[in-house]
Amino acid sequence: MAEREKKPLPENRTRSGTVIKPLYEPDGGPPADVGKPGEYPFTRGIYPTMYLGKVWTMRQYAGFGTPEETNQRFKYLLESGQTGLSVALDLPTQLGFDSDAPDAVGEVGKVGVAIDSLADMETIFQGIPLDKVSTSFTINGTATILLAMYQAVAAKQGVAKERISGTIQNDLLKEFGARGAWIFPIAPSMRLVVDAIQYCTEHLPRFNPISIASHFRDAGATPAEEAAYTLSDGVAYVKACVDRGMKVDAFAPRLSFFFYTYVNFFEEVAKYRAMRRIWARLMKETFGAETVESWRLRIACVCGGHSLTKAEPLNNIARTTIETMAVAAAGLQSVFTAAYDEAFAIPTELSARTALRVQQIVAYETDIAKTIDPLAGSYFVEALTDDMEKAITTIMDDIEQKGGMVRCLEEGFIQRRIAERAFEYQRDLDSGRVPVVGVNTFKAQEEEPIQIHRGDEASERAKAEGVKRLRATRDNAATTRALDTLEQSARSTTQNLMPRIYDAVMAYATVGEITDRLRKVFGVYTPSTVF
Repeated sequence: MAEREKKPLPENRTRSGTVIKPLYEPDGGPPADVGKPGEYPFTRGIYPTMYLGKVWTMRQYAGFGTPEETNQRFKYLLESGQTGLSVALDLPTQLGFDSDAPDAVGEVGKVGVAIDSLADMETIFQGIPLDKVSTSFTINGTATILLAMYQAVAAKQGVAKERISGTIQNDLLKEFGARGAWIFPIAPSMRLVVDAIQYCTEHLPRFNPISIASHFRDAGATPAEEAAYTLSDGVAYVKACVDRGMKVDAFAPRLSFFFYTYVNFFEEVAKYRAMRRIWARLMKETFGAETVESWRLRIACVCGGHSLTKAEPLNNIARTTIETMAVAAAGLQSVFTAAYDEAFAIPTELSARTALRVQQIVAYETDIAKTIDPLAGSYFVEALTDDMEKAITTIMDDIEQKGGMVRCLEEGFIQRRIAERAFEYQRDLDSGRVPVVGVNTFKAQEEEPIQIHRGDEASERAKAEGVKRLRATRDNAATTRALDTLEQSARSTTQNLMPRIYDAVMAYATVGEITDRLRKVFGVYTPSTVF
């Protein structure tokens, strides 16, 4: 980033010839709580030049069926101009089951790619140089296993571990609060999260060990609640790392965040501007972080989650375009634009390319990326930013008074609040108080059919057979030794499990086998009755 900021900035003009300044400010400079881009408290963006040197990373979420199919889709997206990879995993992989497990039947390769072992990861990234491409994995319960596999593939490609870049989501708290793809109880889940953060801090300096995610929004939370719950998760992880004995400035620069962006354009812009300064103040004033890198809130997002509709799905292109414009105006670092047909199934090649084109059109055909924080100074946006900051901090203060995010999740407070908000939203949707075009207003008389991706049942059977062949051909004695060592290490409360997980992965232990050994030690999470 520093090298990019040293380059001379380009001169940009509107189509009418008016020069577009890199930065617009009022006479006398901006107010203290707004500041300059790249300077504390980062209201206007975390880097001085933002998109003037390089636009955000375009990282489309992809992955389905077999590793071979996903490898082909990744290459197609890269050839279409995508600048980063984002791996979608199927439910069995997320929950720690192999493709031949009884619990996996009917779900293999459906909502993402099935990864059973290092062999699958090798296939997914065949022909894709991991020293040139960064990769994000939307994975939580088995995040440490997938991280070990990715590192192993890079090693087999001859890529030094210091050059591996990417992100694992690895945010277990939001699973307990909003999404439900948990495996182990909260305490051992937190241990694994911190293990990954500590391991990446010491061994993988360019890899983000966590993407603290806002699935609370898709579950029903309001924008202010989404921001408050997600930042409170971040606070809980920072505290856990400090309790482990880690220095804040050693790991904080590697913390990243992931949010949902909706069509309420101005509120979304205000949300991101407010969160940056809240996080900066937390890191500097509460946790004593001393470096600028530790204060920066680095954000990726998805445009199009619960905002997508099955009714008149082509309308989703308009929704994600507005959301992408909000992201560009707010100054985020990485964007995934959902395809118009994702309310139905995995995107087709056409819909996936169209979703990518939305980002490219916003980035290169509009002027929004040619000046920093283009909405700064708007009476509306600045007032919304201030109001959003107050709303978020009020909720966060309430969570801290109740004992912190972990305690609130253990007692079901967050889950109850989200359920209430989801009920309220659905009630307002059904009544028409919240208008959604094509759903409860301006409804078409007839729906036009669209082409959607169809899964292949034969590939699921083939994937299950592949796991069986792997177990028959690998060095099972070496695999068993690695799994025994992992289980023994898990019984210790002081050992970081990442090195042992890496050894098991290199011995071609499967995701299910590794998870089963950890289940044996940690047990499984059983949610309390909270409604």
